[in-house]
Amino acid sequence: MTTPSKTEKKLLHYTGKAIADYNMIQRGDRVMVCLSGGKDSFTMLKILNLLRQRSGNKFEIFAFTLDQAQPGWNDKALRAWLDTAKIPHEILTRDTYSIVMDKIPEGNTYCGLCSRLRRGIIYRYAAERGFTKIALGHHRDDLIRTLFMSILYNGDIRSMPPKLLTDDKKHIVIRPLVYCQEKDIINYAAENAFPIIPCNLCGSQENLARQRVKVLIDGLTKENPKVPSNILHALSAVRPSQLMDDKLWDFKNLEASRVGMEELSLVENEEPF
Repeated sequence: MTTPSKTEKKLLHYTGKAIADYNMIQRGDRVMVCLSGGKDSFTMLKILNLLRQRSGNKFEIFAFTLDQAQPGWNDKALRAWLDTAKIPHEILTRDTYSIVMDKIPEGNTYCGLCSRLRRGIIYRYAAERGFTKIALGHHRDDLIRTLFMSILYNGDIRSMPPKLLTDDKKHIVIRPLVYCQEKDIINYAAENAFPIIPCNLCGSQENLARQRVKVLIDGLTKENPKVPSNILHALSAVRPSQLMDDKLWDFKNLEASRVGMEELSLVENEEPF
């Protein structure tokens, strides 16, 4: 067995910590690992496989890749990599590319419809084969950029939870890389020479808003290296009483919940505001 690199040790540590902190994987789980062909999903798959081996096979992993029939798609190297790694897998072909190109006007963003179609196929596949968890490869920087995107461009506060029960309550989605930094994933992908498959659909459109958010956070990080970790921590340190959501607090009638109402009699003769 080869000696793990410094980067691999770091990724193993933070992935293991995330799994433990959020109880992502239990004994006997059958984890469907969504392998898109990108650096993040390759890293997640390899790290989860190493953790599975270290656990004494207390859980199973299965790699699922969706071929969306994009022009130029070539999974020959990906198939060879999976065979060499001896990881059970399936590459399923479904032509969502034609649907997206037909429904979305030229110049508009494809990602929304593309992700909805992909998600539906993933959930259906997991249900039909009895997988207990669905693993996605979003990392720390995805979470904090999504939070900023939501605040700046959508006007709400949301990101990506590390563990999610789907709306129909049929699936649990996990994100084991939520503590892992993108720079470490980039280094790890290079170390392992993963056979990356580029997304020609999304790659053909630069997401300018997300890129601006990345530049913003990177600039703040140069001034204070703790900025990314502080933003990530903020996602788990929400203080609802310090926000303005009237679905959380009945602001109009807070007075009725005040303790020590008898003390108000001392100032009952004061003019109302």
